[in-house]
Formats: sequence, structure tokens, C-alpha cells
Amino acid sequence: MPVTSIQKDVEALTLTFVAEFDAGVERVWQVWADARQLERWWGPPTWPATFEQHDFVVGGWSHYYMTGPEGEKARGWWRITALDAPHRLEFDDGFSDEHGNPIDADRPTHAVATLTADGARTRLTLVTRFVDADQLERMVNMGMEEGLREALGQIDGLLGDTGR
Repeated sequence: MPVTSIQKDVEALTLTFVAEFDAGVERVWQVWADARQLERWWGPPTWPATFEQHDFVVGGWSHYYMTGPEGEKARGWWRITALDAPHRLEFDDGFSDEHGNPIDADRPTHAVATLTADGARTRLTLVTRFVDADQLERMVNMGMEEGLREALGQIDGLLGDTGR
């Protein structure tokens, strides 16, 4: 399992995941940058993601939905706020309605993904910052911690796959 630690910090309003992968930073960066690879791991295995838009530039938007076991759809969005390829990605993240319109644009979480080389391996640190403690607890109660652990666990399977 690539996730080596998860830390919930209610005082700092953050949830931090650290994961390690047997691949270089450039290769791990591609699982974020390429929509077809991203949808193979974003979301837990029982809720696979489909990215309808992934404009991977600063100011760009991503729109996606995850499909549950009963066919239900949970929609979300990202707005890319900073990129420093292949080491750092920042984005706002929220839910959207059935038409892809953000329903919480004024209260997004903010995620920072940092990729660091460790020899031939890569360490990913993903920090999600919440607006307040209620949002943090609500997201954790919705299964964010386990869902993201499972999602990150799927990246290993992609890293040796050069197909898309």
C-alpha cells in the first residue's frame, strides 16, 4: 500500500496523506496531468471517476463525476490554482450539481500535492485544507479519509502501464 501516513489536524484544518511510489517524479506527475490516467485512480475503486473536462493549466477547470455501485453519480470540480511541473499542484475542490455547476464555490477545500524525488522513488504529500472544522468533520464522516487512501492505492497499478 503506497499510503504511508494520514494525519488529521483539526487545529490546522488539514488532512494530510503521504504516499510513496516506485517511479520517478515525472511519471507520477502524469497520473495527475493526464485525464485518462487520473480517472483510473481518482476516487475509491467502488466509485470510479470520469473526467469530462481537465484543463490542466493555472486557472483551468476540471469537471468529473464518480459512479457508485448502484449507478448513482457524485459530481465534483477542481480549479487549478498553481502548477510547478512536475513537483507541485494546487487546486480548489468542491461538489457540483448534475449540470456540473459548482454548488459550493464559496467554500471549496484547497489541495496541495507535492511530489519529491527519493532516489528512483517519489514521495507524494497531499494536504487538503478545509474552510472550518465542521467541513473537515463532514468530509471525514463522508468517507474522505478511507476513499482517498483507496484512491491513492490505485496509482501503483498505473505506474508501470504506459498505455492510456
